[in-house]
Amino acid sequence: MAKRIFDIVFSALGLLATSPLLGVIMVMVWRQDGYSPFYFGERVARNFGAFRIVKMRSMVKNADRSGVESTGASDNRITPLGHFIRRYKIDELTQLWNVLTGEMSIVGPRPNTRNGVAAYTPLERRILTVRPGITDISSIVFSDEGDILKDQPDPDLAYDELIRPWKSRLCLLYIAHQSFLLDIRLIWLTIIAIVSKPHALAGVQAILQRLHADPVLIAVCQRNQTLVASPLPGT
Repeated sequence: MAKRIFDIVFSALGLLATSPLLGVIMVMVWRQDGYSPFYFGERVARNFGAFRIVKMRSMVKNADRSGVESTGASDNRITPLGHFIRRYKIDELTQLWNVLTGEMSIVGPRPNTRNGVAAYTPLERRILTVRPGITDISSIVFSDEGDILKDQPDPDLAYDELIRPWKSRLCLLYIAHQSFLLDIRLIWLTIIAIVSKPHALAGVQAILQRLHADPVLIAVCQRNQTLVASPLPGT
């Protein structure tokens, strides 16, 4: 109950505080190509439900019909303004509406598509026992996901091999140790990551060590080594 109350208050204040910025970006996106500044995509909710996520559109119209779900920084579906929107996570701000309506939480595993969830291992399905969130540990560690997938011949395959195994492990770790204090720390580190990724990663390291995470996972989350393919949780 306390988490839900916090989500309502934080999302309402967040929408109010960012409304001038969102208003300007909305007009800029619309003037860019004449289409709606919003993207409404189906995502899987807690307990395998469904909802429409609200994002500021950063890609060309109908980009989701291309059949490619993962997006690299060099993806030609991203609009010129979209690169700026994605770089500063402006497209995530509109998801505060999903938080306000109870479909998402401020902190929680990032929501996935039907196709993505269909590929989950039995262990990964535990991720769907909590509300999806705007940010979590993996959102900080892999905030440069687009750069990781840049120029990959098969972005979806690269995501499944290089990113998904670690993101899923971090999501499961969060679920096992979730608390109000942890949520506050992750919100703060998410803000820090926009300004200084190294400082945010240092904060993540402190959290992982405090939670006695697997040393291999801690090492990967330092992000000072090349990512390598890893087995999925539960395989």
